[in-house]
Amino acid sequence: MLETILRRFGGVSIDWVLVVAILPLLGAGLITMNSFTSDSYYFTRQLIWITASLSTFLFFSFVDWRILRRTEVVASLYLAGCLALLVVFLFGQATRSAYSWFSVGGVSLQPAEFMKLILVIMLAKYFTRRHVEIAHIRHILVSGLYAFIPFVLIFIQPDFGSAVIIFFIWLGMTMVAGISKKHLAVVFGLGVISFVMLWGFVLADYQKNRIKTFVNPLSDIQGAGYNAFQSTVAVGSGQVLGKGVGFGSQSRLKFLPEFQTDFVFAAFAEEWGFVGVMIVFCLFGTVIWRILGAGLVGATNFETLFAIGLSIILMSHFVIHVGMNIGVLPVTGLPISFMSYGGSHMLTIFAGLGILMGMRRYRLAYHRGDIHNEFVGPR
Repeated sequence: MLETILRRFGGVSIDWVLVVAILPLLGAGLITMNSFTSDSYYFTRQLIWITASLSTFLFFSFVDWRILRRTEVVASLYLAGCLALLVVFLFGQATRSAYSWFSVGGVSLQPAEFMKLILVIMLAKYFTRRHVEIAHIRHILVSGLYAFIPFVLIFIQPDFGSAVIIFFIWLGMTMVAGISKKHLAVVFGLGVISFVMLWGFVLADYQKNRIKTFVNPLSDIQGAGYNAFQSTVAVGSGQVLGKGVGFGSQSRLKFLPEFQTDFVFAAFAEEWGFVGVMIVFCLFGTVIWRILGAGLVGATNFETLFAIGLSIILMSHFVIHVGMNIGVLPVTGLPISFMSYGGSHMLTIFAGLGILMGMRRYRLAYHRGDIHNEFVGPR
């Protein structure tokens, strides 16, 4: 009966294993952000964002996304995304000295989050037909230009964390498309030169301090290293089984800042311990596995590259967020998907997953490896 109803409305394209893996992560974030405060401000608003995101996910699952293969559609999305980034920089709302948000009717939206998904669509479209000649430097430069424009617009807001994600999306999708080792070495060389230029002429003092603190976190515990130090203390104090829900002293006593967003992983680890962290790792691993699995049976290279790009966004946010919470990466203010408070990132991820589910409606009936010649050419 249920299957009949779902098939009638196209619901059979939804990967329910993926959904089941995501729901506990949403619950973990809600429980963590609600366990340290007497009011339910973040909990209530996060419930609204989750409802909106799940609605978006379901709606997008029923859409025929072959329209994204059309050049004019992809180009329009890209131009709209870049224009939104420019407008938010010129007229956006300043929060913590960053012009990254629009505020409409009490709702704040961050265009940089939506741009990440648009760039995935743009690069998937570009490499769909050009992967066989990716060795030509021209395609590295053209695809790099597509990423460089939003990278600069996001960096000057300034939002260093999202700018890094933009770079990882381009690097990851270019490597999957088949970049040569020689060109990869050139890219890393340019990256080193760019970092030297940024350090000398662009980075603000507080950004330099974050990097210095990353190298030596104990050098300024009361200043730039305070957040990273308190985060590592919270993670370590959770030990094996955690302190229990509502008993995380680092978060409850306000030693750990931004426990609902930038340091939600540390707050969760303090309460749930090593066992809870391993469960979160397994759930995220399941999500990535299901996304890549959907990509392997994508109808064309476009669907496969889209799935890879979406998984790069999720993995980049996960690795950087966990890394800065355990003190092995600089604090960049990036949320962890599904758990951190915030609507723009939540909507973006669920929109991407909804598009992927919509693509499953016209997926191949066999494994991608069985049609090897289509993707990499004849052996």
